[in-house]
Amino acid sequence: MILTELFGLFSLSAFTMWAFLMTFFFNVFVYSLDVKRGTTLLLSSFVMMISYTLSDYFYTWLSMRDSIYLDWALYDVITIAALACIYRFFGKTTPSFLYLIVGLSINSTFFFCMYLDIYIFENKKAWFLWDAYTYTVNLMDLIMIVALIVDRDFLGLHKLKNKILSYFKSNDTHKVT
Repeated sequence: MILTELFGLFSLSAFTMWAFLMTFFFNVFVYSLDVKRGTTLLLSSFVMMISYTLSDYFYTWLSMRDSIYLDWALYDVITIAALACIYRFFGKTTPSFLYLIVGLSINSTFFFCMYLDIYIFENKKAWFLWDAYTYTVNLMDLIMIVALIVDRDFLGLHKLKNKILSYFKSNDTHKVT
């Protein structure tokens, strides 16, 4: 939890929310220039901005319930569902789409694990999961922000996905029935 001690939970949350807002504005600008009109990039950045604004720590802090991590996991699952609906409606994606789905999946998994650790198992002592959670969730948020801005396969996720899919497809043809 060194990141939250260094920057504070509110400033990390505010930075992430602000970054997704600026990413949406950037994509509105790109869309208005007619550079990326035929893709789901604008809608994906809009969904991410809305999701991170609604799930901001400040708004969740005002809630009566105490299970913040479960709320965040549910927000991420709902965001994945919204992105999937956009994909089903348009049938086209951008390179950033895979980064959003993977990043939100990893984040929701960590949120759920933290919920289990703190509220179900009632662990109050910091351990490896807490540090891994802090670094991974913030890194995934940053990667999703960069992916929405550059809209390129900068980490090679698409190449990895294609290699894995081609491996499974090549193994399907060699099966004996």
